[in-house]
Amino acid sequence: MLEHRISDWDDAYSNGANIARGDRWPAAWVEPAETFRTTLSAAGRAKLDLAYGERPRNRLDLFLPEGTPKGLVVFVHGGFWLQLDKSFWSHLAAGSIESGYAVAMPSYTLCPEVRIAVIVKEIAAAVTEAARHVEGPLLLTGHSAGGHLASRMVTATAPLAPEVQGRIRNVVSISGVHDLRPMLSTAMNARLAIDEAEALAESPALLRPMENARITCWVGGNERSEFLRQNALLANIWTGLGATTAEVVEPDRHHFNVIDGLADAQHPLTRQLLSI
Repeated sequence: MLEHRISDWDDAYSNGANIARGDRWPAAWVEPAETFRTTLSAAGRAKLDLAYGERPRNRLDLFLPEGTPKGLVVFVHGGFWLQLDKSFWSHLAAGSIESGYAVAMPSYTLCPEVRIAVIVKEIAAAVTEAARHVEGPLLLTGHSAGGHLASRMVTATAPLAPEVQGRIRNVVSISGVHDLRPMLSTAMNARLAIDEAEALAESPALLRPMENARITCWVGGNERSEFLRQNALLANIWTGLGATTAEVVEPDRHHFNVIDGLADAQHPLTRQLLSI
């Protein structure tokens, strides 16, 4: 019999300190992201800093494929709702762009300036604005905190208009945090300010999926055990609530390189995202 009890919740969710040379990130993403934006801008296929709300960080970048888009991918970045912005991830649009899809990447207001419930509403506004620019099916993905936010968009209580939510065909939550309650036991909650009521209202794993929800929970095999658990949790619970779910543990990937597959049109991660 194996017994599990976590006594150090900060370590359980600490990624960089538990990855060899983990201090390379997020700086390692800056150059490829900037190069991608420059290339797409030069080709007239990037619309940068489109406003979707009134706060300073309510901006999104929209990258376009050659020809008419087959649909729209929205990628929501991570950073524990506390850090980073859309500029770090632009190159991850490459796989979907090459496959004929437009890709929107929003920034959002960070904690502690706002609460997670407000960020959820901002992402809904970003999805809505991006969908106004591109017709066709909507595909959502996000990493870590972004996986939480992408998953939240296909819950029954998501702050999306029915016509927008009805266009969502697939979600891939990458290393997503689907149950916020463990965050209450971390030091970072001094800035997140999550309480029990907000955790219950904003955790996808504690909510019902929207009708016809389809989600893949994707995680790296070398990630912290809590991310593996959070990944399996949503797939398990939502299967029992009528959603179409899949769970993937990608071998030899950690929390920072598990997203690399999105830059490659032939990688299983991109192919799963675009499988509609």
